[in-house]
Amino acid sequence: MRKRFLLPLLTLSGLYLWNASWLADAPETPERLLISHRSVHQTYHRQNLTAETCTAERIYPPQHAFIENTLPSMKAAFEAGADVVELDVHPTTDGLFAVMHDWTLDCRTDGSGVTRTHDMATLKKLDVGYGYTADGGKSFPLRGRGVGMMPSLRDVFERFPEGRFLVNFKSRDAKEGLQLAGMLAANPQWRDRVLAVYGGDEPVVEAKRQIADLPGYGKKGAMKCLGLYAALGWSGYVPAECRDTLVPVPANFAPWLWGWPNRFQARMREAGSRIILLGPASLDDPGSTGIDSLDQLDLIPPDFSGYVWTNRIETIGPALRVSLPSQP
Repeated sequence: MRKRFLLPLLTLSGLYLWNASWLADAPETPERLLISHRSVHQTYHRQNLTAETCTAERIYPPQHAFIENTLPSMKAAFEAGADVVELDVHPTTDGLFAVMHDWTLDCRTDGSGVTRTHDMATLKKLDVGYGYTADGGKSFPLRGRGVGMMPSLRDVFERFPEGRFLVNFKSRDAKEGLQLAGMLAANPQWRDRVLAVYGGDEPVVEAKRQIADLPGYGKKGAMKCLGLYAALGWSGYVPAECRDTLVPVPANFAPWLWGWPNRFQARMREAGSRIILLGPASLDDPGSTGIDSLDQLDLIPPDFSGYVWTNRIETIGPALRVSLPSQP
C-alpha cells in the first residue's frame, strides 16, 4: 500500500521542485523597464469596450493637456521615466507611416475616413484633440490643442534620436512589415529606435523576417505561447512562440505559469526572450490594461526583471523608481 502512494508522491514532489520559483536563481540586479502605452495620454473608463468604441468620448476629466501619440506626449513620457514608448502606425498613401491609434479619423480628429487612405500632408492638418470629451459632448477640452500634431514615424525618430519605441501594427497587412524594413534599411541609424514590433500577425512576421534580431509578437502567437506553456511548461518545455521574442503576461494570469516568477523568468531568458508584465486582463476587457495605479505596484514580483506596461507613466514612472530600490 505504501509503495502504491509513494511513486505518485515522489512524482508530485519532483514536479514541484522542478518548477519551484524559490529554487531558481533570481537576477542579481533586477532590471525593470517601463513601457509607456500611447505615451502620456487621456485615459478612459474601460467598461463595455468594443472594437468600435470611440474612447475619446469617454475620457476621465483631464488632469493634463497631453494627447496620445504626439511628440509632446512622448517627450513627457520619457521625462516621467519611460524606457520605451509604445506607438501605433498606419501607412499613408505617400509611403510614410502616420502615428495614430485609430483605424478611422472620425472619433478623435476633425477628419473623416480610414486613416491609411490619406497622405501625410493631409493628416498633418488635422486636430488630433478634436473629439475628446469627458461629459458626453457638453465640452471638448482639448479641441484646438492638437492641430498639426499627428507625427509621422520619421518625425518621431528624428525628434528622439536616443528614444526606444515599441511599434504597433494596426492591420494584418504583411506589406507594413516590409515597409518598416525598407525604412530602417534606408536609415540604419534608426534601427536601434525600434525595440520590437507587435500587433497584426502578418506584418509582425514579415518585419521579423526582414529585420535581423528584431523581436516581435502577434496576438495569436502571444496567446499560443502562454497557452502551450501553461499546459506543458511543467516539463520545462518552452514553445517556439515563446522564443527570441517579447512575452506579454497579464498579471492575473502569471500565477498560472509554471515557475512564476523566477523559474519562468529563467526559462524565458534561456529562450532569448523578455517578459512584458501587463495589468490584469479579463474576458470583458482583454485589451491593453497596465500597471496603472499605485496599489497595483504589488503585482510586480520583487525579483521581476523585464518590462512593465503602463497607461499612466506620469504616475507609475516616478513611483516605481522610488518604490523599487533595486532598479538601477
